[in-house]
Amino acid sequence: MRALYFLPFIFLVSAAYGQEAEQPTDFLSKEFHKERREKLREKIPANSVAVFFANAVRNRSNDVDYVYHQDPDFYYLTGYKEPHAVLLIFKDKQTAANGLLYNEIIFVQPRNMIREMWTGRRLGDVKTKEMLGLEQAFNNTEFKNYNVDFSKFSEILFFDFKNDVRNTEDQADLFDLIEQFKTKVNYPSEKNLAVDREPNKSNLNTQDLTHIMNDLRGIKTAEELNLLRKAVQISCRGQVEVMKAMRPGMSEREIQGIHEFVFKKYQAEDIGYPSIVGGGHNGCILHYIDNYKPAISTREMVLMDLGAEYHGYTADITRTIPANGKFSTEQKLIYDIVFKAQEEAMKICKPGTSFAQLTQVTKEVINKGLKELGILQRESEYHLYYPHGCCHHIGLDVHDRGNYDVLQENMVITIEPGIYIPENAKCDKRWWGIAVRIEDDFLITAGGNEHLSTTAPRTTEDIEATMALPSPLDDFTLPALEPEKN
Repeated sequence: MRALYFLPFIFLVSAAYGQEAEQPTDFLSKEFHKERREKLREKIPANSVAVFFANAVRNRSNDVDYVYHQDPDFYYLTGYKEPHAVLLIFKDKQTAANGLLYNEIIFVQPRNMIREMWTGRRLGDVKTKEMLGLEQAFNNTEFKNYNVDFSKFSEILFFDFKNDVRNTEDQADLFDLIEQFKTKVNYPSEKNLAVDREPNKSNLNTQDLTHIMNDLRGIKTAEELNLLRKAVQISCRGQVEVMKAMRPGMSEREIQGIHEFVFKKYQAEDIGYPSIVGGGHNGCILHYIDNYKPAISTREMVLMDLGAEYHGYTADITRTIPANGKFSTEQKLIYDIVFKAQEEAMKICKPGTSFAQLTQVTKEVINKGLKELGILQRESEYHLYYPHGCCHHIGLDVHDRGNYDVLQENMVITIEPGIYIPENAKCDKRWWGIAVRIEDDFLITAGGNEHLSTTAPRTTEDIEATMALPSPLDDFTLPALEPEKN
């Protein structure tokens, strides 16, 4: 009798197990990832191996995990989006037990029809070879017995471990892969950590991979730029739709929801970072992500810093708008200082300019403007009205890998000056609670820059004109929830 029930179950699972996932067709190509591995191989030292681990699975609550997000370096080099995997890239050809030569090998989680029914399809070793172009691909259960003499390498490059990976019942999960690797390379114990890492006593190198990956990922390829452009366009459209829909009384959470609905409508898989929607003085908190304010008043502005993540690549766009559609005199004066600061940085945004120069020019404009308004006594006065730098790389991370010395062609960066005047600041109270940030994304070109985020209105005039337009959400109302019963 039990067999009669079991057989249909096996049939259903097997049928699902054999189904192919319906996927978008514009992911990075396997040729892109292969070329990136070749570029990495060129940069690592002679007689070395670089080792990368997939990101850990993070628990959200009890038996629910956070949506998995692959380690950006691992994804950049492989295109593999699943956990419990390890990649080895060798400078020189290695000889397998069967005599075959190889210079890279990946170990991935195996197919498992029961697990896949619950948590989604897996590629396994065969599909990893077929779809991602990694010829030496094996199930992670085989890593323990993978026979390579790590002592023969002059250097083993990897990112050091944070000891924050959970150990599960799976004998080849990320925890076990790391422990097996540590054994293979004679990783020092915590007790002997300082002694074992003295110069010339170990071939373990946990420093240089950061610089190598910064060099690679800081300069974007044509394929990457296509995805970044898409992420930026989607994020700009979110800003436009919120401007059209914005009305006093809306909550921060509702505004966040409109942005993220637009992202999903355009098939963006995720947000690139927690969405920041700060109404009034909440905008003075630089990374404000609570978004709890239940009603934004007619006299307040809303600072909206959000970015869609499209196929791994994230935009980073900030706009600040008046809740009632019209900037007050004070709001406009502060806004225009920030706008001018961004414009001045845009003028020098080109190859050879340093990140420090971009920040400096924005600080000079802001200090001069605040002095003219009487908010500062001197332009040289120390203050926290503009407490951050103005630029960073974007890409697979919102603060992406890259070098922060001088701009180079095909870098993609933000320019984001801001002014934040909290309640009880040491200035006339008419300025209190005003927070403005304007953030745009730029591709560095041979002769200057390309402003990628032009479709999100940026001047006070264009913002007000956009906010006067009708919104598809004007007639979207929901019935009130029933009051709680005593």
